[in-house]
Amino acid sequence: MSEKTPVDFWFDPLCPWAWMTSRWVLEVEKVRDIEVRWHVMSLAVLNEDKDIPQDYRDNLAKAWAPVRVVTAAQQKHGDEVVGELYTALGTRFHNQGLGATREAIAGALADAGLPADLIEYADSDTYDAEVRASHKEGIDKVGQEVGTPVIAVPGADGGQIAFFGPVVTPAPKGEEAAKLWDGTLMVASIPGFYEIKRTRTAAPSFD
Repeated sequence: MSEKTPVDFWFDPLCPWAWMTSRWVLEVEKVRDIEVRWHVMSLAVLNEDKDIPQDYRDNLAKAWAPVRVVTAAQQKHGDEVVGELYTALGTRFHNQGLGATREAIAGALADAGLPADLIEYADSDTYDAEVRASHKEGIDKVGQEVGTPVIAVPGADGGQIAFFGPVVTPAPKGEEAAKLWDGTLMVASIPGFYEIKRTRTAAPSFD
C-alpha cells in the first residue's frame, strides 16, 4: 500500500474561514490518499504588531483561550488529539453559533473526550511559547501577509509548498472536494505560482 501524503494545516479555532477549509480537507481525506496533520496558529500573534482597529484587537484577545487549550491538550495528550478537539471547538463556535466562550471550550473538551481541567489553560501562558513556535512554523512557510488557514502540500521539488487558503464556502464535498484538491496540487506544482484571489461576496456557510 502506498504511504499517505502528509498535508499540514495551521488553524486558529476562532476563524470561520479556516473552519470552512478544514471541513474541505477532511472531505479530501475520504477521496484522496492524504493524511492531515493539524497545527495551531494565532490570529492574536499574527496581528499583535500591526496597526489594526481597537475593536478588532479587543476581539482578538478572545483568540488566546482556544489556541492555549488546544496546545495544552497537544502537549499533554499528543498530536493525535488536535484534529478531534478542533472539530469539537469549531462545531460549537461556528455551526452552533456559540462563539469562543469558556463554556463552549469546556463543552468541546467533553465532546473530544479530553480532561475537563484543560480549560484551566485558557487563561494561562504556560504553553504560549509552543503556540508561538507552531505559529512561526506555518508563517515561515507561507510569508507574513496572510491569515488563517495555512496549508502545506506537495510542491514541484518534492518538498512542500504552503498557501493561505483555499478560502471557500460552503466546504466542497465528494468529487467537488477532490477537484479543488487536485487544482491545489496543480498550482503548487508551478514554481512561480503565488496567488489567485477575488472579492468574497458570501459569508461562511456552515451547513
